[in-house]
Amino acid sequence: MTTVDSAPGTTIPPRPVGGRPPQRRQLTGVRTTDMLALVGALAAAFCTTGLLWTEVSPFSGLIGYVVMTWFLFVLYYAVLVSFDQDGPAVRDRVVSVIVHSLGALVLLALVYVIFYTFFRGWAALHHLNFFTQDLRTTGPLSPLTQGGVRHAILGTLIEVGIAMGISVPLGLLAAVYMQEVPGTLSRFVRTVVDAMTALPDVLAGLFIYATLILFLRRGFFGFAAGCALAVTALPIVARAAYVVLRLVPGGLTEASYALGSGQWRTVWHVTLPTARSGLATAVILGTARAIGETAPVLLTAGVSAYINFNPFSGPMMSLPLLAYISVQSPEKAEIARGFGAACTLLVLVLVLFFGARMIGGRGAGQLTPRQQRRRALGSRRDLARFERYQIMRPPADQTGYPEEAEA
Repeated sequence: MTTVDSAPGTTIPPRPVGGRPPQRRQLTGVRTTDMLALVGALAAAFCTTGLLWTEVSPFSGLIGYVVMTWFLFVLYYAVLVSFDQDGPAVRDRVVSVIVHSLGALVLLALVYVIFYTFFRGWAALHHLNFFTQDLRTTGPLSPLTQGGVRHAILGTLIEVGIAMGISVPLGLLAAVYMQEVPGTLSRFVRTVVDAMTALPDVLAGLFIYATLILFLRRGFFGFAAGCALAVTALPIVARAAYVVLRLVPGGLTEASYALGSGQWRTVWHVTLPTARSGLATAVILGTARAIGETAPVLLTAGVSAYINFNPFSGPMMSLPLLAYISVQSPEKAEIARGFGAACTLLVLVLVLFFGARMIGGRGAGQLTPRQQRRRALGSRRDLARFERYQIMRPPADQTGYPEEAEA
């Protein structure tokens, strides 16, 4: 008779006792403890950095003071939050304060640049002649009550208009091709677009200078500057538009194909209207890249002190080039004109951005008041046509259709 050994019993390790029970985390709103932790960490960071800079170590410099204060602020904030929060909550709040502080730093730098530019250029901006005159009869020693940047404003608008007229259609067509026509050639186009995105601006100016100015022997003219700016803005528009088109839901295009529409009809009536807001952003990015360039304009359009409306003849001034040249002068009036030109360029960019947002910033299916009126007018026409059709139809038999009555 054999005996079977019993299996050893399973043992469960003892559950550790202790630790705080999990607490509910407040995901929205700002608590009083959070504000106290922020203020306390910031005050402690400032005091510690001041002690290091003045008493303990031989450190000096404003940038190092700010960087050290920020690091200590994050450290102290993590310590203060850990007193009443658990591990995941501490990491979440530390990452949140890092992201918000870096965003505030970028915003502060942008505000500083804008205010500094307007502060230096206010001496020229508050004169009306600064916007209504050119520099034809103005010299470096002339007061700010003479001369202006009218010729540079018009030159910038003409050159950027030419650049956008070339780059926007080509960029959108390239984006649609890369998205809708898969294959080896589309991958090659995508690679070229990515490479052109990092192209130095001066190379675009040199390319147009070698092809349109040296080859044609035309001299400096505004159309050449517009072509150079188009080369600069084209990859930005194409790349941004391609990324936006990839975000269009595939179900929309599949539904269009299921209803019998062709590929290009689907692109024109479904894909592009759906991505309208993103395409407007792509155009804005391309305009921002082109409107602030100096090197391509200097190599192709030249420098002038008078108004030139003909982009195919004679040099043409632009606002970035005027600001670049003026701020290098030792005269205070010329420096003020340069900063005033930069302020005018900022305002012009904002106006163009808002205009692009108003034109193309609507979402899919959102109609303008004019489009709504046209749609309502079309509906009324269709209703009137249906009513005329009902009147012109012969009256039906009271007993029903003739076929049914005979049956």
